[in-house]
Amino acid sequence: MPKRKDFISWDEYFMGIAMLSSYRSKDPNTRVGACIVNNKNRIMSMGYNGFPMGCSDDEFPWERAGEEYDTKYPYVCHAELNAILNARGTNLEGCKIYVALFPCNECAKAIIQCGIKEVIYLSDKYDGTPGNRASKRMFDAAGVSYKKLEIDRRGIMIDFTVENI
Repeated sequence: MPKRKDFISWDEYFMGIAMLSSYRSKDPNTRVGACIVNNKNRIMSMGYNGFPMGCSDDEFPWERAGEEYDTKYPYVCHAELNAILNARGTNLEGCKIYVALFPCNECAKAIIQCGIKEVIYLSDKYDGTPGNRASKRMFDAAGVSYKKLEIDRRGIMIDFTVENI
């Protein structure tokens, strides 16, 4: 019997884990997940956007507009930074990070500082904004490559029924 030919690629697998991680986010508007992988295709860490530990999802604001203090922006930790912090000091030198949304300039700094060398993303919806341009400028200067992941399939269905195992 020949092996299956419809298996997913490593890029699809790790982006799938990043996307699945995004479902842990409680943000009503934006869900982003990240997955950090070493050069042996081993997962080093994962993260998603949300408030820091100890900051209640019910007490801090999720609003996108209004006085900055009363919006989510000063409080939310992005998926990339959460993945880096969740690594708890593990050496991330030379790793790749898979992330749904191209990193902001603040996350770009953290990515560079921890030694990640490649960013693979799905969406660059903020392309051309000052923060996005700053991210790319820093990545280019620091030798961090980045690429948009082009996937032929629309999605992957996860079925939790035991009959399909």
